[in-house]
Amino acid sequence: MSSTSQEKHTSEREIHASEATARETTEGTVYTVSGGDWGEVAAAVAKSDDEKIIVNMGPQHPSTHGVLRLILEIDGETVTEARCGIGYLHTGIEKNLEYRTWTQGTTFVTRMDYLTPFFNETAYCLGVEKLLGIEDQISDRTDVIRVLLMELNRLSSHLVCIATGGMELGATTVMIYGFRDRELVLDLFELITGLRMNHAFIRPGGLAQDLPPGTIDALREFLKKIKKNLPEYDKLCTGNPVFKARLQDIGYLDLAGAMALGATGPILRSAGLPHDLRKAQPYCGYETYDFEVPTTDTCDSYGRFLLRLEEMNQSLRIIEQCIERLAEPGPVMVEDKKIAWPAQLALGPDGLGNSLDHIKNIMGTSMEALIHHFKLVTEGFRVPPGQAYTAVESPKGELGVHMVSDGGTRPYRVHFRDPSFTNLESMAAMCEGGQVADVIVAVASIDPVMGGVDR
Repeated sequence: MSSTSQEKHTSEREIHASEATARETTEGTVYTVSGGDWGEVAAAVAKSDDEKIIVNMGPQHPSTHGVLRLILEIDGETVTEARCGIGYLHTGIEKNLEYRTWTQGTTFVTRMDYLTPFFNETAYCLGVEKLLGIEDQISDRTDVIRVLLMELNRLSSHLVCIATGGMELGATTVMIYGFRDRELVLDLFELITGLRMNHAFIRPGGLAQDLPPGTIDALREFLKKIKKNLPEYDKLCTGNPVFKARLQDIGYLDLAGAMALGATGPILRSAGLPHDLRKAQPYCGYETYDFEVPTTDTCDSYGRFLLRLEEMNQSLRIIEQCIERLAEPGPVMVEDKKIAWPAQLALGPDGLGNSLDHIKNIMGTSMEALIHHFKLVTEGFRVPPGQAYTAVESPKGELGVHMVSDGGTRPYRVHFRDPSFTNLESMAAMCEGGQVADVIVAVASIDPVMGGVDR
């Protein structure tokens, strides 16, 4: 039983009944207690006015989902106060957007929450299109492909959440399965965009390019594999008494608490409220898709795990509907050449870029076409003055973007409402009063990504 140097002031009378002997160490005074009643010993030590113990979990701790610092004040194994320390991954993305054209902004925003790049890109582009007043000009095929990519991205994000959460609990099989299935999704991303992450594929006015040949067949093959693999998580975890014991009643946050803290996504839906922007404020044609918004009433980490499993099944339903709609060809960029970024991408010796034939066509058509191409790429298009707010339902909750234009070729200000940042505010409410080991479970159920928090 150890204490600080302040215990030297504890009167000998209070600990005499326990026949305690003291010795000095580099860590302070250590008492060896023998005999007596343990209650008397505990009461005597309680009177010694020990300093509170502050523990830093992170920012390098493997369970903090990146460079997140958790400052825990503990009494034994009980957390009496919990705070978040953020800013270790600050990238300045929002400020950098003010120095890039509207189209170039997609290369920045895709890197914020690096597990949900397509949601970042879509939210940003919807805002630009709203300011331009071209929402009605976005083609149906563009919307379908955006929905397809977002739902695939929802799958990959939830798989990482379940995989890393399992790893932190010691369920290494869950981690292996989660990353195995995420690879299937990333292979599709690589086929469609040329990259596994940081795509910048969704552009203001449409997409960088149409789906390459073989995409539909690859999607159908993917659906066969993932439908076979997803039930394995149920078998491994849902009925597992050890897994349930670690998650049930841990990270508890009821509906009133979630509403007060602004929590969205699985945290809010685990409290029983079926709030989903795909239903509440549809975008990209989500109102035309048949899917459900799952909820639970457990308000705990176990309910959020079950929710994510069911949300993946609902995403598969939406992906199947997207495949049916992609049978009809169509444009994937607005017709207005003052906005449409000129891109005919092809795989070359140096990776994905504009095809040589397309460049020859631009340069050989006319001097005016070459000048227009040069100005659009280097200077960018102008966006009328104004401000707009758009939001999408990311895997973690409401991802919103507020952007302001002063009429120039670059944003005046862009600010994101990232769900990881907002949901982290609920960490203290979930953890205080619980055990230190349960902090890991609660943070895993929030599923924060620090790239989105520290943008």
